[in-house]
Amino acid sequence: MSEKLSTLLLEWYAREGRELPWRVKGGAHPDPYVILVSELMLQQTTVKTVIPYFYRFMERFPTIQTLSEAALDDVYQYWQGLGYYSRARSLHATAKMIVQSFGGVFPRSRQEVLKLKGIGSYTASSFLALAFNLPETVVDGNVIRIICRMYHLTKPVDEIRGLIEEKATALTDIARPADYASAIMDLGAMVCTPKNPKCLVCPWQKYCLSAGKDDVERIPVRHKPEKKEKYGRVYLIFNAAGEVFIRRRTEKGLLSGLYEFPWSEGDAPPAGAKEAGVEVSHVFTHFKLVLRLYILKAETYLADGRFVNPEELSIFPMSTLMKKVWVAGKECRLLKNKLHSDAGLVK
Repeated sequence: MSEKLSTLLLEWYAREGRELPWRVKGGAHPDPYVILVSELMLQQTTVKTVIPYFYRFMERFPTIQTLSEAALDDVYQYWQGLGYYSRARSLHATAKMIVQSFGGVFPRSRQEVLKLKGIGSYTASSFLALAFNLPETVVDGNVIRIICRMYHLTKPVDEIRGLIEEKATALTDIARPADYASAIMDLGAMVCTPKNPKCLVCPWQKYCLSAGKDDVERIPVRHKPEKKEKYGRVYLIFNAAGEVFIRRRTEKGLLSGLYEFPWSEGDAPPAGAKEAGVEVSHVFTHFKLVLRLYILKAETYLADGRFVNPEELSIFPMSTLMKKVWVAGKECRLLKNKLHSDAGLVK
């Protein structure tokens, strides 16, 4: 039965599978570097979002060698807006490791691939299947949903993960693992979707134990923790020349290494800071951060930052959250009324 299901899926994939800039049909991609970049970009990010970033990134860093030789700030520039910047750092570190420790040759064993920065079990499986057509089973969110529906598994995913992986492995086509990995991911993205699954066009419809059942959209069963909300203050600090203060984030975490406007969660605002009456929010993976905007005039501030001309902000890699802060600041009435006279301030 597993062989028949694999054949049906691969036939469907040949007809309906997506055309993606990092994908080839009929086996492994000829350039493992393409797979490496796409896999890191696709972690926790949709295909639609990734595509334009992938094109720009590959144009600037076309080979593992060019990426390994690039400055991290340059890598950040081409990652801006994609989020989860630790992935950019990991990709850059992995490029250096492959060039320096592996002589520019991509490792093909699971043990060696797992040593690369930013690559865990799932990404290792996907990379080895797509880059080298090795018999690896890819189990991501799409695959979990398909397997749970296929066998009508209604227990929480965390309790039956081993069973899910066992059934997913049994279905994997070991002769065509690259195409199979792409096919099952496409099935989840295009047909067996979280809401309104298109069961009537599914190649596995006749064998799916959840097809046509009322609870199909409730499968798989997951216990999602509620997103926490965090609150803080963010400061746009200007000197007499109209320059704005920025600092490079050195703390560990998602935004480490990026530039930002000073902000804090609990500290009281410094003397002279004026509340702008504006809040900026951004939703991260596990929490929502809401920052209240303050405007401050000062000639010096933290020792680990610098004042820059606002027109030059684009050359400093910043997170989407900080870009939102700057847009909100430029639109805020307090900033326009109180500081517009300063040279080069608001454009």
